[in-house]
Amino acid sequence: MKKFLTLLLLISTLLLLALPAQAQESTMDSYTYNNLIARIDKVGSPIMVDDYIIFTADSKPRHVGIAFDFENFRTIHSFQKVNTTDVDGKVVQSVYFYILEVPKGLKNVSYRLVIDGLWTIDPNNEHQTFDTKSNLILSTVAVQRQEVPTTETVKKNLVRFVYQGQSGQIIRLGGTFTNWDSSIYVMRETAPGLYELEIPLPRGTHYYAYYDGMASFLDKTNPERAYTADGRTASVITIN
Repeated sequence: MKKFLTLLLLISTLLLLALPAQAQESTMDSYTYNNLIARIDKVGSPIMVDDYIIFTADSKPRHVGIAFDFENFRTIHSFQKVNTTDVDGKVVQSVYFYILEVPKGLKNVSYRLVIDGLWTIDPNNEHQTFDTKSNLILSTVAVQRQEVPTTETVKKNLVRFVYQGQSGQIIRLGGTFTNWDSSIYVMRETAPGLYELEIPLPRGTHYYAYYDGMASFLDKTNPERAYTADGRTASVITIN
C-alpha cells in the first residue's frame, strides 16, 4: 500500500501541475446540495449532515484533493471553492470544500488529503487513526446516522411519504397522481424537521417529488428514481 501511495503521489503531482481542479462528482439533487453548501462559512473540522460529510480546506493551495480508505485510495476527489461575499458583492472569504455521500454500512470514514500533490492528514481534523496496512496515519470521521423513517407502503395501497429537513418548512407533495399539482397535499411536521403524509394510491408505478416554495427535489429516503416522459427526474414508488 505504501508503494502504491508513493506512485499515486508522483502521478498526481504531474497531473495537478497541468490541470485545474476538477468539478466534484455529485449525484445528489440540487436542493440538498445547495442546503449543504449553505452550511459552509469557514474552514473547520468535517461535519456530518444526514448522510453527508462536508470536508473543508484553506483556499490558498492551487489544488486540494481527498482520497478514502473505502476506495483503497485509488481515486483523488477534487475539492471545489465557495466564496463568501459582502453586501457589495466583494469576495471576503474563500473556502475549499468536498461533500461525501457516505456509503451504506460504514461506521468510520478514514482519508488523506492531497494538497498541491502532497499527501497529508487533515490539519483541521484532530481525529486520527493508524492504518497498519499502509503504516500511515489517517484522518478519520465517525459516522453517526440518525434512524429516519422512509417512504414506504404501510398497508395495501396506503403509502407513507417521509421528508426530513429543517423545522418550520411548508413541504408539499406532487406527482403523477396529482397531475404534478403540488397544492393538493401538504405534509405534516410530526417531529422537529420530520414531515410525513399518508395517502392511498392505486396499484401501479407512481412518480413524485417534494416542493418547498418554487423548488422541487427528490425523496432522499427513497433510492428509486427515474426520468418522466416530460424529461424531469422524479422519485418512484410502485404499489403491487
